[in-house]
Amino acid sequence: MRVLGIETSCDETGVAIYDQHQGLLSHQLYSQVKLHADYGGVVPELASRDHVRKLVPLIKEALKEADCTEEDLDGIAFTKGPGLVGALLVGSSVARSLAYAWGLPAVGVHHMEGHLLAPMLDEPIPEYPFIALLVSGGHSMMVKVGGIGDYLVLGESVDDAAGEAFDKTAKLLGLDYPGGPLLAKLAEKGESGHYAFPRPMTTKPGLDFSFSGLKTFTANTIRDSDGSAQSKANIAYAFQEAVVDTLAIKCKRALKQTGIKRLVIAGGVSANTQLRQQLATMMKNIKGEVFYPRLEFCTDNGAMIAYAGLQRLKSGESEGLSTKAKPRWSLEELPKI
Repeated sequence: MRVLGIETSCDETGVAIYDQHQGLLSHQLYSQVKLHADYGGVVPELASRDHVRKLVPLIKEALKEADCTEEDLDGIAFTKGPGLVGALLVGSSVARSLAYAWGLPAVGVHHMEGHLLAPMLDEPIPEYPFIALLVSGGHSMMVKVGGIGDYLVLGESVDDAAGEAFDKTAKLLGLDYPGGPLLAKLAEKGESGHYAFPRPMTTKPGLDFSFSGLKTFTANTIRDSDGSAQSKANIAYAFQEAVVDTLAIKCKRALKQTGIKRLVIAGGVSANTQLRQQLATMMKNIKGEVFYPRLEFCTDNGAMIAYAGLQRLKSGESEGLSTKAKPRWSLEELPKI
């Protein structure tokens, strides 16, 4: 089976073609970072319009890169939710229209299931069951995964997600948008021992996340600092260390509660070097395994949607003609395969 995947949930237009036997045949991605940079964040209406402009040309490029035509495809997968409703509707409308015109089945994919399965795009592939830490700009959640569609959400963000906290804190430090990667780079110049930041919600039981208080603590620290470049670097270091420690503590707690020793980290924040290093050390100490997507598949992309969609299409799932976007959608609602 060969599937065309389309991702348009936020500010990146992703298109890919994945073959059941040959793997990833093509991967096209367009980022809207420059479009939204002047506004310091994603403007939904602009995002939707840019998806309209870029999606069809990217589909043509993906087909060309894979050296195939619509006749070589067996299905189309698209991000149905969660995400920005206008952006989602662009992808779903194009995907469903092409599926109808080409006589192919189409399936809507849960964006976070795409991230969760992104490590499957490369070897080694994690075996089930495993614990998944999904950390991105809009979501932070801990999930017990028994198989595709067999998801139990153990904890999630009650306010700001980890990636959102990174971006907002970067803005407080005067960094450009998107600030998360820039904050991590600034933190490399920082020194430990200058600031003691809290590790939110780690002293109470449970696996939920909250980073809004940490963001406020950071804002107050910035206000009281001398404003020097080194102070900003030290604050970035302390902030990143607090977020990474918090995520590691929650992962260790989830692994202990479930008795599972396989951990999958996915989403944009999973590209963070310090997070990868700390979790790798933690899993080595408990004689467990940790898996990550390739760096290019940590952020939103069409490859993860094509892969997840292929699994759904193989099980017989497909969408009707009147496809609706689902800007809010629980992972636990998905059917098991």
